[in-house]
Amino acid sequence: MASGWEDDKAAVVDIQEEKKEVEVKLFGKWDYSSLEVRDSTLTDYISISQKKVRTFVPHTAGRWQKKRFRKALCPIIERLVDSLMMHGRNTGKKMMAVRIVRQALEIIHLLTGENPIQVVINAVSNSGPREDSTRIGTGGVARRQAVDVAPLRRVNMGVYLICCGARSAAFRNIKTVSECLADEIINASKGSANSYAIKKKDEIERIAKGNR
Repeated sequence: MASGWEDDKAAVVDIQEEKKEVEVKLFGKWDYSSLEVRDSTLTDYISISQKKVRTFVPHTAGRWQKKRFRKALCPIIERLVDSLMMHGRNTGKKMMAVRIVRQALEIIHLLTGENPIQVVINAVSNSGPREDSTRIGTGGVARRQAVDVAPLRRVNMGVYLICCGARSAAFRNIKTVSECLADEIINASKGSANSYAIKKKDEIERIAKGNR
């Protein structure tokens, strides 16, 4: 009887040790350990290092809008998923957005051979404008003035422009939205002029330069 109890205890210990050794990977494929944000100004606003943002699926059901700046802690892949749920007909369809992003990451991995999470981080870093214009004054005396863009705003704009580019490219196109999103992310990560996000970023910065 005692030996049976010891065997059960040993089995429980083995199971617990196996649980400790589980490495969290996005969709069970891509790990978070080797990721880096090459732009030092965005390190605090692209969440990859904290343990709680390392998830198997980009669907945390977190309340990221309840407090100012809290969305900076939201996993960057989940922010991409959420940004795809734009326009009324796509509102709330998060599982559809997760599926689109998963397929896009698979395509990125096949085309580049790199960790697709790192490619997304590079794309967001490259797509956020560093300078923008704002309105100064009221009514008929208003004018445009160039201003620096905050790091969180750069991340927000980067994710938004990437999703806008993918959505517009997929409209009336034989390519699926996943393929268009993968192309947009790869081009943006390289800083290519074929990327919608890079073109819009350059346009915003050019207009701001004229308003200095």
